[in-house]
Amino acid sequence: MRPVPVQRFEELVADALDEVPPELMALLDNVVVLVEDRNPDEPDLLGLYEGYALTERGWDHSGALPDRIMIYREAICDVCEDEDQVAEEVTVTVVHEIAHHFGIDDDKLHALGWG
Repeated sequence: MRPVPVQRFEELVADALDEVPPELMALLDNVVVLVEDRNPDEPDLLGLYEGYALTERGWDHSGALPDRIMIYREAICDVCEDEDQVAEEVTVTVVHEIAHHFGIDDDKLHALGWG
């Protein structure tokens, strides 16, 4: 499908973030969520967590730059047939990347049904 316009896609990402339980959002420490068209190195990648998971942080982590969660608009639209599917995939991708912040790896995510 044609990519969802940037503004609408950002709304879908905001909606997905609203679905994350508040107690988990409160634990998102020093993380920014950004929308980009594609990952330049892996154009088919839907999302990416860049940073140090909470399980990997030590006493020396204070003052570090924010971790980043990237959600890739065009890549997600490439695998979807309509905006409803885009919304679903955005939610799955956002949850997936937030889970990485908490130290949950891909194998565990797949076992939990968050492919």
